Formats: sequence, C-alpha cells, structure tokens
Amino acid sequence: MASRGGLAEALRRFGEDAGTSPLQARVALALSGSAEALRALEAVRARQPAGVLAALHDLALAGGAPALAAAHAEGDGEAAAAAAVDAVLLSADALAVRRPVRTVEATRCAVLYPAVAEAARRAGADAVGLVDVGSPALNPHLDRLGIAYDTGQVVGDPASPVRLSASVVGGRPVPSTAVPEVVARVAVDPDPVDVSDPDDVRWLRACVPPDRPERAAQLAAELALVAADPPQLVRGDAVDVLPDAVARVPGGALPVVTTTWALSRYPLQSRLRFLHRLDEVAAHRAVAWVSVEGVGVAPAVPTLGDRRASGHSTVGVTVLDGAVVRAEAVGRCWSRGRLLSWLAEVPRSDGEAHVTAG
Repeated sequence: MASRGGLAEALRRFGEDAGTSPLQARVALALSGSAEALRALEAVRARQPAGVLAALHDLALAGGAPALAAAHAEGDGEAAAAAAVDAVLLSADALAVRRPVRTVEATRCAVLYPAVAEAARRAGADAVGLVDVGSPALNPHLDRLGIAYDTGQVVGDPASPVRLSASVVGGRPVPSTAVPEVVARVAVDPDPVDVSDPDDVRWLRACVPPDRPERAAQLAAELALVAADPPQLVRGDAVDVLPDAVARVPGGALPVVTTTWALSRYPLQSRLRFLHRLDEVAAHRAVAWVSVEGVGVAPAVPTLGDRRASGHSTVGVTVLDGAVVRAEAVGRCWSRGRLLSWLAEVPRSDGEAHVTAG
C-alpha cells in the first residue's frame, strides 16, 4: 500500500503539471495538502492520482457528490477543490478504485485499419471477424470510423460520426485497400467494457476530465457508435480464452486478432504462450494477428534492427495457416497512432505490388 507521504507527493506532482485539466490539477493540490483527506484515501488503499480523480468524478456523475458535480459543471476549480476534499471525507469507501483508468484512444485505429486490410489481403479473405485483446471499445469497430491521413487518403466510413486523423511519414503512402466485410466483433479482456452497462459507461465518462467538454462529446459519439453494434464480450486472460474468442468468428471469415499495446502487460513466457495459442487455432483455420506493440514485444514480429524502448512501436502482420507462419513488420508508429510510417509494399489496383522508394 502506498504511504500517505507517497500519495501526497504524487498528488502534488500531478497538480503542478496541469496538463490538459487545470481543474483536476487544482483538486489534486487540494487533496495533497489535506492530512484528513490523505488519511481517508490511505484507508481505502488509493494509490494513483489519476484513479483518485476518476473515482471522484464518477461519484459526482452518480449523484453522490452534488457540490462537486456543480463545481464541475461551472468549471470552478476552487469550488471543485473544496468539494473534493469534503467528498473524500464523507464518502471515502466509494472512492476505493477497483477498476483501471480507461481511455478510448481512437487514434490507434488509424494504424490498425490499413494493417487489418493488409492481413485480409494476404490471406485472400473477403470477410473478417475482429477479435480485439485488451483495448476499450473502438478497435473492433475500426471499419465504422472515418479515418483521414495528411496525405489526402481517407479510409473507413466517410459518413461516420466518429472521425480521426493521423500523419504519415516516410516515402510510402498508407495502402488504401478497404477492410472487407466485418461479420463478427469480439472484445477480450478480464474486465471488458460493456456499453450496455450504465456503470461501465459512467466510468468511461469519469475517466475524462470534467473540464474537457470536447473530449466528453467525442466519447459520447464513440460510445453511441459501439452501442449500435456491440461486440461479443469474452471475459478472461487472453492466453486462456483466445480459442473461445476466435470461435465466435463464423466459418468462412478470417479471424483477425488485434493487440495494441496489450502484450506489454505480460511477461515473455505469457507472450510466447499467446503466440502458441494462435498457432493452435491455426491448426484448424487460417487466422491473422495484427499487432501494434513496443519494439520486440510481439513474438515472431521482426524488430527491423530497432532498439527496445526506442520511442516508437512496431506494426506487425502475422498470418498463420496450418504449420505456416508468415510474420512481417509493416510499419512503425508514434504517439499512440497519431504518426505512422508504412514500410510494406503497397499493392496497386491491378494487383501488383508497388514499392515506393523511402
């Protein structure tokens, strides 16, 4: 358990770095300076400032801290600070953070989309099932987003209410091949987000700072999109439940397993077991794995000579069919998908590969 002094210091540092939420920074500083609030947080084993602030926001959204909710609505940092201290003292048990802070990072889909399309092309698939491991909400719906690159390319659904953009660097454009028909959407996680559960939805809203109304509006659009076609939820450790998750994809469609910064949570032995699970599934049907992971994290995906912890991630496409495993690093990305460098051959419309010098 974190010491009171350790939590106080963490809250103080959080407050001194206002970042994108001056209001939450003010709340953090107020909590760090209140011995009574720190004692109450220590009693419920609060450890991280982000978790404490999300729990307070959740309490306000649920109606358990009306003064804090009013301060949030008015954007009044001083009133929010005082109300937050009071809320901690009055409702400490409700602030025991039992769930991780979650953010719906749509930008990762700008990297996933061309890689999933490439995996389907290599496997000769005209229908896919998306099986996402460990990421909240949007990855299984990447085909329903509108994605624009600064090269002028647009993929996905241009009429989508959820749009995102990314920049492309290097000499090769992102391939414009479309993701084929998606016939199944599956989300794998020990505690997956259920968009039909009001508590799950409220927690996602609570993880957005209350003084970020534009981000809250974007989240609402994202959740509405997911709720219109919710994924099948498979609860459990991916290493254990992956075969069951892949079995949710109808025969005749290519299961495409996606991981975006999910495998770094696992030790090497578990990551190797994950690959072994994919191999087991491939004994009965072709399966693809699209990975966006730190350099050297995804087993079998080449590192291109890059060093670990080099500041970027490797985009891998692995197709497994029977005893054959074909793995390639098709790109690099930075800033959680906001910046992409495509490395693989770009197929031309006549079916031939076109290599652009880069």
